[in-house]
Amino acid sequence: MSEIARLCIEIDDVTPRVARVVDVPVDIRLDDLHFVLQIAVGWQNGHPFEFRAGDTVWGSQDCDAERNPLPPEQATLADILALGDTFKYDYVLGEDWQHTVRLDARGAAEPGVSYPHLTRAEGRCPPADIGGPVGYEIYLRTIADPASVNHDEMLDFDAPDFDPHAVDAAMLRKNLAELSRYIGRKAPTRHSEQT
Repeated sequence: MSEIARLCIEIDDVTPRVARVVDVPVDIRLDDLHFVLQIAVGWQNGHPFEFRAGDTVWGSQDCDAERNPLPPEQATLADILALGDTFKYDYVLGEDWQHTVRLDARGAAEPGVSYPHLTRAEGRCPPADIGGPVGYEIYLRTIADPASVNHDEMLDFDAPDFDPHAVDAAMLRKNLAELSRYIGRKAPTRHSEQT
Protein backbone atom coordinates (compact mmCIF):
# COMPACT_ATOMS: atom_id res chain seq x y z
CA MET A 1 0.00 0.00 0.00
CA SER A 2 1.23 3.48 -0.80
CA GLU A 3 1.90 6.38 1.50
CA ILE A 4 -1.24 7.78 3.16
CA ALA A 5 -2.26 11.45 3.41
CA ARG A 6 -4.53 12.68 6.18
CA LEU A 7 -6.68 15.45 4.69
CA CYS A 8 -8.88 17.90 6.56
CA ILE A 9 -11.73 19.11 4.34
CA GLU A 10 -13.89 22.06 5.40
CA ILE A 11 -16.73 23.74 3.53
CA ASP A 12 -15.85 27.45 3.33
CA ASP A 13 -18.14 30.17 4.69
CA VAL A 14 -20.59 27.77 6.38
CA THR A 15 -21.85 28.02 9.96
CA PRO A 16 -22.07 25.73 11.81
CA ARG A 17 -18.77 24.22 10.67
CA VAL A 18 -18.83 21.25 8.29
CA ALA A 19 -15.49 19.42 8.28
CA ARG A 20 -14.16 15.94 7.61
CA VAL A 21 -10.82 14.26 8.18
CA VAL A 22 -10.07 11.49 5.70
CA ASP A 23 -7.06 9.24 5.17
CA VAL A 24 -6.38 8.50 1.48
CA PRO A 25 -3.48 7.09 -0.54
CA VAL A 26 -1.16 9.84 -1.80
CA ASP A 27 -1.27 8.25 -5.25
CA ILE A 28 -5.08 8.43 -5.53
CA ARG A 29 -6.24 9.89 -8.87
CA LEU A 30 -8.10 13.19 -8.61
CA ASP A 31 -11.26 11.81 -10.23
CA ASP A 32 -11.30 9.18 -7.47
CA LEU A 33 -10.49 11.76 -4.79
CA HIS A 34 -13.53 13.71 -6.01
CA PHE A 35 -15.73 10.68 -5.20
CA VAL A 36 -14.07 10.32 -1.79
CA LEU A 37 -14.81 13.95 -0.94
CA GLN A 38 -18.38 13.68 -2.23
CA ILE A 39 -19.10 10.71 0.02
CA ALA A 40 -17.13 11.94 3.04
CA VAL A 41 -18.85 15.33 3.06
CA GLY A 42 -22.26 13.96 2.11
CA TRP A 43 -22.86 15.47 -1.32
CA GLN A 44 -24.73 13.58 -4.05
CA ASN A 45 -22.28 13.96 -6.97
CA GLY A 46 -24.71 15.68 -9.28
CA HIS A 47 -22.69 18.70 -10.37
CA PRO A 48 -19.30 19.74 -11.82
CA PHE A 49 -16.19 19.97 -9.64
CA GLU A 50 -12.70 21.47 -9.65
CA PHE A 51 -9.48 21.05 -7.69
CA ARG A 52 -7.37 24.20 -7.56
CA ALA A 53 -3.76 24.53 -6.38
CA GLY A 54 -2.36 27.96 -7.19
CA ASP A 55 -2.99 28.59 -10.89
CA THR A 56 -3.39 24.90 -11.73
CA VAL A 57 -6.94 23.55 -12.07
CA TRP A 58 -8.19 20.00 -12.65
CA GLY A 59 -11.87 19.21 -12.99
CA SER A 60 -15.02 18.34 -14.88
CA GLN A 61 -14.74 18.52 -18.64
CA ASP A 62 -17.32 20.32 -20.79
CA CYS A 63 -17.23 19.59 -24.51
CA ASP A 64 -18.96 22.94 -25.21
CA ALA A 65 -16.49 25.05 -23.22
CA GLU A 66 -13.77 27.09 -24.93
CA ARG A 67 -11.32 26.11 -22.18
CA ASN A 68 -11.41 23.24 -19.75
CA PRO A 69 -9.47 22.49 -16.59
CA LEU A 70 -6.92 19.69 -16.76
CA PRO A 71 -8.49 16.20 -16.76
CA PRO A 72 -8.65 14.87 -13.17
CA GLU A 73 -7.96 11.29 -14.25
CA GLN A 74 -4.52 12.39 -15.42
CA ALA A 75 -3.29 13.61 -12.02
CA THR A 76 -3.01 12.36 -8.47
CA LEU A 77 -3.15 13.86 -5.00
CA ALA A 78 0.66 13.78 -5.05
CA ASP A 79 0.58 16.21 -8.00
CA ILE A 80 -1.49 18.68 -5.97
CA LEU A 81 0.61 18.25 -2.83
CA ALA A 82 3.74 18.99 -4.87
CA LEU A 83 2.27 22.50 -5.24
CA GLY A 84 1.53 22.99 -1.52
CA ASP A 85 -0.15 21.51 1.55
CA THR A 86 -3.45 23.36 1.05
CA PHE A 87 -5.72 23.42 -1.99
CA LYS A 88 -9.32 24.13 -2.97
CA TYR A 89 -12.08 21.77 -4.00
CA ASP A 90 -15.12 23.42 -5.58
CA TYR A 91 -18.42 21.65 -6.13
CA VAL A 92 -21.60 22.87 -7.83
CA LEU A 93 -19.83 25.59 -9.77
CA GLY A 94 -22.06 28.64 -9.76
CA GLU A 95 -23.39 27.97 -6.25
CA ASP A 96 -19.97 28.46 -4.69
CA TRP A 97 -19.63 25.38 -2.50
CA GLN A 98 -15.93 25.88 -1.95
CA HIS A 99 -13.90 23.63 0.31
CA THR A 100 -10.46 24.15 1.75
CA VAL A 101 -8.46 20.93 1.86
CA ARG A 102 -5.38 20.83 4.07
CA LEU A 103 -2.76 18.11 4.43
CA ASP A 104 -2.53 17.31 8.15
CA ALA A 105 -0.05 14.42 7.97
CA ARG A 106 1.63 11.85 5.75
CA GLY A 107 2.67 8.38 6.76
CA ALA A 108 2.63 4.68 6.11
CA ALA A 109 -0.64 2.80 5.69
CA GLU A 110 -1.78 0.98 8.82
CA PRO A 111 -2.14 -2.81 8.50
CA GLY A 112 -5.77 -3.90 8.33
CA VAL A 113 -7.15 -0.42 7.54
CA SER A 114 -9.08 0.02 4.31
CA TYR A 115 -8.52 3.32 2.48
CA PRO A 116 -10.10 5.80 2.04
CA HIS A 117 -10.94 6.03 5.74
CA LEU A 118 -12.97 8.70 7.53
CA THR A 119 -11.36 9.53 10.87
CA ARG A 120 -13.56 12.45 11.96
CA ALA A 121 -16.76 14.21 10.92
CA GLU A 122 -18.23 17.46 12.17
CA GLY A 123 -21.49 19.05 11.01
CA ARG A 124 -24.13 17.89 8.56
CA CYS A 125 -23.72 18.44 4.83
CA PRO A 126 -26.00 21.23 3.55
CA PRO A 127 -28.56 20.48 0.83
CA ALA A 128 -26.57 20.84 -2.43
CA ASP A 129 -29.08 22.95 -4.37
CA ILE A 130 -29.91 25.40 -1.59
CA GLY A 131 -27.92 28.26 -3.14
CA GLY A 132 -24.44 28.01 -1.65
CA PRO A 133 -23.47 29.33 1.81
CA VAL A 134 -25.80 32.35 1.61
CA GLY A 135 -28.76 30.16 0.62
CA TYR A 136 -27.84 27.72 3.39
CA GLU A 137 -27.88 30.49 5.98
CA ILE A 138 -31.37 31.53 4.78
CA TYR A 139 -32.47 27.88 4.78
CA LEU A 140 -31.37 27.34 8.41
CA ARG A 141 -33.06 30.56 9.55
CA THR A 142 -36.27 29.68 7.69
CA ILE A 143 -36.63 26.07 8.87
CA ALA A 144 -36.03 27.25 12.46
CA ASP A 145 -38.98 29.68 12.19
CA PRO A 146 -42.33 27.93 11.60
CA ALA A 147 -43.94 31.37 11.13
CA SER A 148 -41.69 32.16 8.16
CA VAL A 149 -43.51 32.57 4.84
CA ASN A 150 -41.19 30.01 3.14
CA HIS A 151 -40.95 27.57 6.05
CA ASP A 152 -42.89 24.68 4.42
CA GLU A 153 -41.21 25.20 1.04
CA MET A 154 -37.73 25.09 2.62
CA LEU A 155 -38.55 21.86 4.46
CA ASP A 156 -38.77 20.15 1.06
CA PHE A 157 -35.01 20.57 0.49
CA ASP A 158 -34.11 17.93 3.09
CA ALA A 159 -35.53 16.02 6.04
CA PRO A 160 -38.05 18.03 8.08
CA ASP A 161 -35.95 17.44 11.21
CA PHE A 162 -32.70 18.69 9.58
CA ASP A 163 -30.08 19.33 12.29
CA PRO A 164 -26.93 21.09 11.02
CA HIS A 165 -24.92 19.74 13.96
CA ALA A 166 -25.85 16.06 13.49
CA VAL A 167 -23.72 13.91 11.21
CA ASP A 168 -24.01 10.17 10.67
CA ALA A 169 -20.30 9.33 10.65
CA ALA A 170 -21.00 5.57 10.70
CA MET A 171 -22.98 5.85 7.46
CA LEU A 172 -20.25 7.98 5.83
CA ARG A 173 -17.63 5.37 6.84
CA LYS A 174 -19.78 2.58 5.42
CA ASN A 175 -20.24 4.45 2.14
CA LEU A 176 -16.49 5.10 1.88
CA ALA A 177 -15.79 1.42 2.52
CA GLU A 178 -18.11 0.58 -0.39
CA LEU A 179 -16.34 3.13 -2.59
CA SER A 180 -12.93 1.61 -1.81
CA ARG A 181 -13.97 -1.43 -3.88
CA TYR A 182 -14.28 0.68 -7.02
CA ILE A 183 -11.62 3.39 -6.97
CA GLY A 184 -8.08 3.02 -8.17
CA ARG A 185 -8.86 0.32 -10.71
CA LYS A 186 -7.15 2.17 -13.54
CA ALA A 187 -3.71 3.76 -13.49
CA PRO A 188 -3.59 7.49 -14.22
CA THR A 189 -3.01 8.38 -17.85
CA ARG A 190 -0.50 11.15 -18.24
CA HIS A 191 -1.00 13.74 -20.97
CA SER A 192 2.33 12.81 -22.51
CA GLU A 193 1.12 9.21 -22.90
CA GLN A 194 -1.82 10.35 -25.00
CA THR A 195 0.13 12.34 -27.57
